[in-house]
Amino acid sequence: MPTALIYVGAAIAEIAGCFAFWAWLRMGKPAWILIPGIASLILFAYLLTLVESEAAGRAYAAYGGVYIAASVIWLWLAEGFRPDRWDMAGAAICLVGAAVIIAGPR
Repeated sequence: MPTALIYVGAAIAEIAGCFAFWAWLRMGKPAWILIPGIASLILFAYLLTLVESEAAGRAYAAYGGVYIAASVIWLWLAEGFRPDRWDMAGAAICLVGAAVIIAGPR
């Protein structure tokens, strides 16, 4: 599976899992929402092990940029808050950084 797809899947899984805890603690949702949230976080951790990288830290660092961009998209699609230009600029900068980390010559 290509690294970009793994990162997108991992980001969706991590954000969904973390959002389950947010919904429970901050939005008053029922505790059972943590069950799919925990499963989602397990999937996130598994997906990151599939990244083609000789070092976990490098794979995680590059993933961070994708996570940030995906979080801005989540902000818009799941939470209904339209990202502003600073959100978009920050996410774009992070994606460039992730690309440098993962695709840089070694």
